[in-house]
Amino acid sequence: MDPLFNSTDVPNWTNSSNTTNNRTLYWNQFVQPVWRIVLWAIAYSCIVVVSVVGNVTVIWIIMAHKRMRTVTNYFLLNLAFAEASMSAFNTVINFTYAVHNEWYFGLVYCRFHNFFPIAAVFASIYSMTAIALDRYMAIIHPLQQRMSSTETKVVVGVIWVLALLLAFPQYYFSNTDELPGRVVCYIDWPEYTVCDFKKMYYVCVAILIYFLPLLVMGCAYLVVGLTLWASEIPGDSSDRYKEQLTAKRKVVKMMIVVVCTFAICWLPYHVYFLLHQFFPDMFEERFIQQVYLAIMWLAMSSTMYNPIIYCCLNDRFRAGFKQAFRCCPCVPEGSYEGLELKSTRCLQTQTSVYKASRMETTVSTVLQAGPGPGGAAAGARPHSSSLDLTSNGSSSRSVSKTISETSSFYSSNNLQE
Repeated sequence: MDPLFNSTDVPNWTNSSNTTNNRTLYWNQFVQPVWRIVLWAIAYSCIVVVSVVGNVTVIWIIMAHKRMRTVTNYFLLNLAFAEASMSAFNTVINFTYAVHNEWYFGLVYCRFHNFFPIAAVFASIYSMTAIALDRYMAIIHPLQQRMSSTETKVVVGVIWVLALLLAFPQYYFSNTDELPGRVVCYIDWPEYTVCDFKKMYYVCVAILIYFLPLLVMGCAYLVVGLTLWASEIPGDSSDRYKEQLTAKRKVVKMMIVVVCTFAICWLPYHVYFLLHQFFPDMFEERFIQQVYLAIMWLAMSSTMYNPIIYCCLNDRFRAGFKQAFRCCPCVPEGSYEGLELKSTRCLQTQTSVYKASRMETTVSTVLQAGPGPGGAAAGARPHSSSLDLTSNGSSSRSVSKTISETSSFYSSNNLQE
């Protein structure tokens, strides 16, 4: 999109009688000093570097570690891919065009430039919406069957199909034209007498990729938050329950921070474009270029915050980042075992084995301590029974090993999905 240039108000550029007027009316008035361009270039470059490196690392952490391939993380993978792609393919081009208000990249990339950001933002926010709904089902309706890996991939595919369909008008109506002294990339919206298609489209986009999904996520996380923080399950105060509750709270807290960050970063951008559709005269002043650069920087910066949030609020992602950047001198050494924790089912099995072993050991001890009516023969029988139990895996060494492993697992606080 070219907010600094309203394509629908352009007269016939091929009419030679209007050449002089066109030169006066469409001369590029958005010129700024070099020092200001350098500062903006540094700010936008930071977004690209942090976003691409961080999101690619998130993709590696999820794909390279089998225990990280959960329903939630598949959606985080899709979110990271969309954000890294938008940052790599659109941020620098957006900045260049906003600074010079001249298009250097041809018609094909003009169409891609107008098309892909809407698709990527749609895929990002609906990935977050899918996570919110999955958390809602897992916590509010725990007995219902969860989505499988295949179903999750199908949902991701559907999200991208809908994203491409929503962004298609931006691709179809994109065009480039040569003004006196510069080339512009714009969207040549059709004019209808019944309705203003351009305004209707931008209002629908703002609703579909911002307000509607935020409303759904807000409702879902409100119910989940009330369930996790404001209520307790009567009669269940076991360590197992407390660990699960803490893990669920951590995941939900992380996702609420991600959603709030996205909402804050993109709100000025959507307000800006909605105002531009209904009050175009406000955007003819020279200062509007600096306003747009600041608003666009804030929106594009949303692509770099999520990896930082994952690293700060999730133990497994933090272990993955430490492993990925272990060669950097500023990165402290950390345990890589956080990504390879045993599954919940394995924990349950270990707990059962430990309880069974402890019970068998207690029974064996009681048998040894009690007086036997058969004298020496009776004393020998409990002893052989104890040996049999020990040979079946209930020796003191096995029990202590099981206790150690179980305690280590619990202390990691990593029962998240």
